[in-house]
Amino acid sequence: MTTDKTYDAIVLGAGPAGEVVAGKLADGGWKVAIVERELVGGECSYWACMPSKALLRPADVLGEARRIPGMPLDKDAGLEPTAVLARRDRVIHSEGADGPDDSGQLPWLEERGIDLHRGAGRFLDEGRIEVGSATLAASRAVIVATGTGAAMPPIDGLDSVRTWNNRDATTAEKVPASMVVLGGGPVGTELSQAWASLGTKVTLVDAAEHLLGREEPYAGEEVAAALRGRFGVDVRLGAEVESVREKDGGIVVELGAGGAVEGEELLVAVGRKPHTDGIGLDAIGIQPDDHGFLEADDRMRVGGRKNLFAIGDVNGRALFTHVGKYQAWVVAENLLGREVDAIAEGLGSPRVTFTDPQVAAVGKTLAAAEEAGIDARAVEVPTDGSPGASFQGKGTGGKSRLVVDLATDTIIGATFTGFETADFLQTATLAIVAEVPLSRLRHAIAPYPTRSEVWLKLLEKWESGDD
Repeated sequence: MTTDKTYDAIVLGAGPAGEVVAGKLADGGWKVAIVERELVGGECSYWACMPSKALLRPADVLGEARRIPGMPLDKDAGLEPTAVLARRDRVIHSEGADGPDDSGQLPWLEERGIDLHRGAGRFLDEGRIEVGSATLAASRAVIVATGTGAAMPPIDGLDSVRTWNNRDATTAEKVPASMVVLGGGPVGTELSQAWASLGTKVTLVDAAEHLLGREEPYAGEEVAAALRGRFGVDVRLGAEVESVREKDGGIVVELGAGGAVEGEELLVAVGRKPHTDGIGLDAIGIQPDDHGFLEADDRMRVGGRKNLFAIGDVNGRALFTHVGKYQAWVVAENLLGREVDAIAEGLGSPRVTFTDPQVAAVGKTLAAAEEAGIDARAVEVPTDGSPGASFQGKGTGGKSRLVVDLATDTIIGATFTGFETADFLQTATLAIVAEVPLSRLRHAIAPYPTRSEVWLKLLEKWESGDD
């Protein structure tokens, strides 16, 4: 078979991880190709992170305005769904009938001399990729960055009814009257809030006892309380789904404990499935793990090979856009001769759920630290307990917690809940990665009156010896 073009590196997937590694290698003098079957920018730009945050933001702003006296708002003021959806479309460059447009992403590739091949890439053998009728060769590396798609659980009847996945829920052009959401993780909670804020009657169903089950229990409890109280969501916890069926144009979800819930739409938000099927892994003797992910070592190498890498969601290490970009940097550094191992996932990747209250966390929860055999102690204070917090309006609530390793006097975990806590997270991440002792961190003065004084409150609480 004739090779149409040879490159130093070929990247399968033009999402954030693929773009970053391609750009860094091109900046390092490599000839690079990207193969993309959909849009340059990937899932996050058009169907996940960006549109979901665009849907959530209007209710956050309205809530803050209502808390501050003097704002020119009628007490019954609400959101205008048509305007919210139109703004969402502008955020994802989807203002025409053809859907999202990635033309704005292309100059960045062109400036770096990166060739874009549109189509589904498939391994022919090690170092050779088929895209449509073309065959491409990589002389130095192939990086798989094909991402994930929505997973469908094995629920009776689910494969025979109309369902929404995250793409449907973030790009819908009308507000449904009612919706059932399966899954109480970040996607399920965020989209429950977003659509409820636009007038949809939402029922959120999860088998766990807490929402956001991987976070501190109080975080899920606060989000559940806000969804029920402020947004009117019917949150059903500890509820196993037995089956689903259609009825009168809607969907009925039968619950294991008896009873049922109904909605015009059914959003399934219970996890992600890696895009590893159909990319020709058999041709290179690589087998994904039992969940379909490509196992990668701390330099993102697959199967111990020096020229095959997997970055981003497809390797299953930590399914966050920012982690994929970090992994892309690790791969590029190693290929360009600057050896580095990835350590972020082992420490506990930073993560944010953009509900109101937001849940911003990094590192280990207290329970995870104890399960790991660490002698740990947690201290916590109200997130809205600083003078600076009053500027966002009274009664924003929330709780901030540090988890401290007593043997090293360092932070190993942090969780901040409350109004717009996401930007608290980087300080905690730096403290964890740099292993800064609390005695040293105490010298990092938080300016008054800012919300960052939550750090002063936490360190004072630590010094007091109170939990």
